[in-house]
Amino acid sequence: MSKKAKKLLLLAGDYVEDYEIMVPFQALQAVGHRVDAVCPGKKAGDFVLTAIHDFEGAQTYSEKPGHRFTLNASFADAKAEDYDGLVIPGGRAPEYLRTIEGVVPLVQAFARADKPIAAICHGAQLLAAAGIIRGKRVSAYPACAAEVELAGASYAAIPVDQAVTDGNLVTAPAWPAHPAWIAQFLAVLGTRVEH
Repeated sequence: MSKKAKKLLLLAGDYVEDYEIMVPFQALQAVGHRVDAVCPGKKAGDFVLTAIHDFEGAQTYSEKPGHRFTLNASFADAKAEDYDGLVIPGGRAPEYLRTIEGVVPLVQAFARADKPIAAICHGAQLLAAAGIIRGKRVSAYPACAAEVELAGASYAAIPVDQAVTDGNLVTAPAWPAHPAWIAQFLAVLGTRVEH
């Protein structure tokens, strides 16, 4: 990796999508970044429950119990000024995280400071609640398209394995987009991986 390692905040909650928390948590560390995973009301050493969402031919995704994901930092200590970027995984967590005191202002602080933000799947629900996507091109799970548009953004109806970057915001529809989403986030962070 070239360029200085970054310190990133990953915002989690119970029933976060299993792949969408674990894959970026591990991949961003693999290239040398520090990733602090936090959840409101929990501290380092606590865990969140995850859910595995899959596409099995039904009208929407299926949901199965996932792994326990252990947090390595405490939400109470998280301040945007201490981090270089924010990661918001999807699943059911963003839907209720936006109602918990302190979460929306934290997301807004990252946006005000023009720091890189990566959100995937239902993570757009938190972006919309924070009011930070007006005028942006944003991808999300298709069921979140209405929320993206109501928040004043343009919904990017891209294939499930693609991502979109608009300024410092990197978004994608679901976990099949991890290669594109993580690569685009690394580019926004200024991380270059040598092959």
